[in-house]
Amino acid sequence: MDYKPSLKDKYFNEIVPALKKEFKYKTVMQVPKLQKIVINQGVGAAVADKKLIETAQAELTAIAGQKAVQTVSRKDISNFKLRRDMPIGVRVTLRSEKMYEFLERLIAAALPRIRDFRGVSGKLDGRGNYTLGIAEQIIFPEIDIDKINKILGMEITFVTTAATDEEGYALLREFGIPFKNVKKN
Repeated sequence: MDYKPSLKDKYFNEIVPALKKEFKYKTVMQVPKLQKIVINQGVGAAVADKKLIETAQAELTAIAGQKAVQTVSRKDISNFKLRRDMPIGVRVTLRSEKMYEFLERLIAAALPRIRDFRGVSGKLDGRGNYTLGIAEQIIFPEIDIDKINKILGMEITFVTTAATDEEGYALLREFGIPFKNVKKN
């Protein structure tokens, strides 16, 4: 028997019919879907300490459940002691099953662990995509707090097929992302 993440089942069984009704789509193919989740972590301090980038890569791999890759600088910037092709961050792109698993862990386990959490901002990019900034990687249960030597933030980008912000917002809201109560125009 094949394993299917519960959010994937929820998407096809609950979210698609709800969005089809809300936006009056004619076919299920018009309903927006989550294409990928990109997790990006900039490690600017890695210019001085090379071990930081390896630690960040190991942590992001543990969080995502998929190997993270290093990102390198594109040009020299002497004020920051930065040289071209120097590793300055890590990122991972999740699709299909791993994407749904990560989203489920993010909503159920990680976001509730943020201190004084009142929801995330509801500002999308104009094309139905949403980027969530997280200040500390320690909110994820996969990270052992005792082994942390530097607190690093990350950006989690949800890329959807939605044509408008309103459709993208509705899709992510249905998935269970806890948006603050924002009034739509």
